[in-house]
Amino acid sequence: MQLLEDFVRFLNRSPTVYHAAREIAELLAKAGFTSLKEEEKWKLEPGKGYFVVRQDGLVAAFRIPAKTPVSAILLANHIDSPCLKLKPQPEILGHGIGQLTTEVYGGPLLHAWLDRDLCIAGRITGLDDKGQCHTKIVYMDDSPLIIPQLPIHLDRSINEKGILVHKQDHLKPIFSIRSKELHLDQWLRKHHSYSHILSFDLFLVPLEKATFLGHEKELIASYRIDNLTSAFATLYALLHSKASSDTLQMGLFWDHEEIGSLSYVGADSLFANQVIERICMNYQMDREDYYRLKSRSLCLSADVTHGFNPNYADKFDPQNAAFLGKGVVLKFNANQKYATSSATAASVARLADKHKIPLQKFASRSDIPSGSTVGSIMAANLGIPTADLGIACWAMHSAREVIAAEDQISLCHLLKASLEEPPHCEAP
Repeated sequence: MQLLEDFVRFLNRSPTVYHAAREIAELLAKAGFTSLKEEEKWKLEPGKGYFVVRQDGLVAAFRIPAKTPVSAILLANHIDSPCLKLKPQPEILGHGIGQLTTEVYGGPLLHAWLDRDLCIAGRITGLDDKGQCHTKIVYMDDSPLIIPQLPIHLDRSINEKGILVHKQDHLKPIFSIRSKELHLDQWLRKHHSYSHILSFDLFLVPLEKATFLGHEKELIASYRIDNLTSAFATLYALLHSKASSDTLQMGLFWDHEEIGSLSYVGADSLFANQVIERICMNYQMDREDYYRLKSRSLCLSADVTHGFNPNYADKFDPQNAAFLGKGVVLKFNANQKYATSSATAASVARLADKHKIPLQKFASRSDIPSGSTVGSIMAANLGIPTADLGIACWAMHSAREVIAAEDQISLCHLLKASLEEPPHCEAP
């Protein structure tokens, strides 16, 4: 199916948050969306699509209605993932072995990064021959690295006690056994024409590509399934939906969700408020109109959720587990880790039922706290009712995650339908 082939291509072209943001921007531009810059005055035309990128890792895309908007439908997700990031001065030499020091970004499954072919990707900023400063998105797979673990002979109890990975000592990838000098700076300049490297944000990335698995290729495995599934579905919805006559349609692709969202490019910033307000100003709407629009709006926060794993059945609530292959998941949590309420859940359920899109409900065990998303953060900051949803995933936060292909299709179709028929249950 073309949708799934496009999704796998999107995964393979998005090894870091910066690559994902660039890919999203390029696909939006190809579809006729116009690029905007925050520092310039916006001149928006009714019925047209636009997008803005902040610091290479945050994208907002929107299509404005022909009439003055009376409501908005927001599709929110994140495009960062738990990983290992190079420290600013990463190179170390000892016994002729060249290594790079890393720090942990977010909450990855650390053992998944051991004994795996890795490369370096991200962004670098430097000066050209004329002294001008430039930033480039890079992917360097010509000299793969590896983080080898001990053989069982030197740690014979490992299969009983488990793999204990020390974040400072055990996560230093090896790039050479014949290294005599520091060379990362030269390596970077070899691939990219800089006279001087000023700074970088570089990550380790698994070299293994996304692929279909299972007897009938019903599964998809990849790095960064969390949360490129939702990013692709949001992008698909924007590119394939019809414009609304009086509803603002928006997709938000956030950075830094995995580390709390409190940043210039995170969901706990004022970015979404500012974009919506600038759009309203384009229609000559006053402050009262702006608040009225938000009260009639809905945000769908899309992120993966823990799929039932038959090897660890006791880790899931028996009545509220989410299963791969059984459709989109509505996520609930009494402590507002998820923003779903009965009202917002009813809106989504009604839309899914109308379009015959399978829908299931998830809540974690009461004694095992769930993860969180951008949903509650956006609901609080924006003052817009929000529902958290997504699809079930195995091995979340691993360097290799798995979803059901048919669930990805369902999520794409549900988000597309939400833009064309904004789900909203009126309060009594």
